[in-house]
Amino acid sequence: MIEAVEKAVDLDAAFARHGADFYFSMAASLPIEERLEYWKRMVHVDFDHTSSILKLTVKTFDPQSSQKIASVIIGESERLINDLSLKARNGVLKASQDEVALAEGRLSAARNGLRNFRDVSQEADPVEAAKLAGQLVASLEQQLTQLHTDLMTARTRMAADSPRMRVLTTQIDSLEKQLAQEKQRFGSGTAGGAGGSDVATRIRQYEELETEREFAEKAYTGALASLEKARIDANNQQRYLATFIQPTLSEEAQYPSRLMMSALVFLGCIFAWGVCVMGYYNIRDRN
Repeated sequence: MIEAVEKAVDLDAAFARHGADFYFSMAASLPIEERLEYWKRMVHVDFDHTSSILKLTVKTFDPQSSQKIASVIIGESERLINDLSLKARNGVLKASQDEVALAEGRLSAARNGLRNFRDVSQEADPVEAAKLAGQLVASLEQQLTQLHTDLMTARTRMAADSPRMRVLTTQIDSLEKQLAQEKQRFGSGTAGGAGGSDVATRIRQYEELETEREFAEKAYTGALASLEKARIDANNQQRYLATFIQPTLSEEAQYPSRLMMSALVFLGCIFAWGVCVMGYYNIRDRN
């Protein structure tokens, strides 16, 4: 604090000897340790633990210097408290901000993976596509069953080489081929197949990516909530210095108490004179 005040106030001039007052003055070019001891005699801070109010008192040889030193002390104290509060706040928020950044990166990666999958597969949702394909297969199987029924009925009435029989046979062959192709899209029919273009494989990949995206979104939401809570807690714990009485300019010298100190010096001199006189008469009487 002494070094900070010295940047704005010449302490050597403020506390220099005024007239014959050598006792309360400060000699020039003192080491910082002795300047600190003198500073503690001239600057006092009283703290009321009940009301949390601090009272600053500065003593110099003129009121202007006292007011200026007090103003610089208050300004430096505000800067120090603000720096401490900012460091504490940043320390509390840093961990939460790191978690948010990590969750945001994970969510971005999950979304990119899902978008790349859709670009490659050209399907927004393989599950819905599989439902539509399943409905198509069911419709084809229904048509094929109906054609087989019609073929069996026609065999009882027509010859095998009749036009109606040939048409039914051709339709059945076409439907069987189309049905086989549609079923092949669902999978190879063997566990652990190496194919990666069938519906089952695409659904598995999509579900993995979608699960990762949902988990990343929940983690990101939780990280944001933790960050907001940490920000609120940091703001509630913030320290500040509110100056409700600015440094005042004294109109009358309060220190030193000249009459009392003169009386004390006079009484001390009388006491010393009395001791000397008594010692003198005691030595004379003994001789």
